[in-house]
Amino acid sequence: MSTTYAPLIVRRVALALLLPLTLTLTLACGQRDTGTVDSGASASVESVAIDLNGVGATLPYPLYARWFNEYAAERGVRINYRSEGSKQGIAAAITGSADFGATDSSVPDSVLKTANVRLLHIPMAVGAVAITYHVPGLVRPLRLTPELIVGLFTGRVRKWNDPQVRSVNPGVELPDLAVRAIFRSDGSGTAGVFNQYFTAIEPAGIPRLNGVPDVPDAVVRDGNEAVASEVKATPGSVAYLEVVYARQNRLPAAHIRNASGRFVSPMPFEIATAAANTLEDRAPLEDEYADGFRISLINARGEQAYPLAAYTWLLIAPTRLSAEKRSALSSFLHWAYEQGSPTASALGYVPLPTTVAAEVLTRVDRALACDTCAVGGGPGTVR
Repeated sequence: MSTTYAPLIVRRVALALLLPLTLTLTLACGQRDTGTVDSGASASVESVAIDLNGVGATLPYPLYARWFNEYAAERGVRINYRSEGSKQGIAAAITGSADFGATDSSVPDSVLKTANVRLLHIPMAVGAVAITYHVPGLVRPLRLTPELIVGLFTGRVRKWNDPQVRSVNPGVELPDLAVRAIFRSDGSGTAGVFNQYFTAIEPAGIPRLNGVPDVPDAVVRDGNEAVASEVKATPGSVAYLEVVYARQNRLPAAHIRNASGRFVSPMPFEIATAAANTLEDRAPLEDEYADGFRISLINARGEQAYPLAAYTWLLIAPTRLSAEKRSALSSFLHWAYEQGSPTASALGYVPLPTTVAAEVLTRVDRALACDTCAVGGGPGTVR
């Protein structure tokens, strides 16, 4: 892969990625959500049947919650989504226990070969994993190198005032405080993205004993929200979580040294740059059932590319769905790409470039045998 940086091309493509997409997570009646999106929270929804069921990743949950609520209000179609993790999303798509799965980790070749059903990866947006921490007294974000990240999550770096941390954060007063690493459960897409990044630096991976991280004082939590709560309650902690949850919980996000040697933050432009550069380097849509829709954005080239960016996908097995449900899914996808973007993302999700979205819709409609599903209309129309 070339490391040449083309600023004009990146700017043009990345700006195409940065279509506004505001994601405000709304829960009916102010109650805490348990993982099920009540996507028909309007006056008449109680009498409306659920049309589609999905299970999967927690990373895109705020996005899907907003989209499914808006779609129900606008189109009268309810989509029920249980945010249980990417592992469960992959399993649901393969077994047919849900109409669609959702994952932040693409399905491995070994699983696809034994699935006995063809799975369609549908990229919905671009997200990112942030490295967050609870180090009292800091007034600006920490800088972390890939080697430091490995050290913090293996126990090799035990104190926040370790010389390795100080060397890349000159002038920062770092406390003599023990590091405490917080991990996600293995079934999460967030963990999958982080582990992919980690093993690119440290092929041996995170040390484990009986499947549990073998790191001094390590903590394992299920879900981004649980990780965020643990970080806030634990001075000295360091963790990885979806950038949306870091922002929602007012947690800092480290600036990470990327493949070009620059320290970058997980902001929308930097996330978009990772996607734009990867798309330029690789034709991603040649085969919707093979590697076409399965693209890794880890350590993407470019001076401004954030190194822990990732697509989030819907997984669909078209042959398991009735014609009615195939049509319903295709119609929703058109709406999401064409009319969902104007909700404008303050949470940091990055929509697909319009040219990529158009190609995805063409191929998805063909796979779902639904060439007349386009919603159409509106300035966001991509096809």
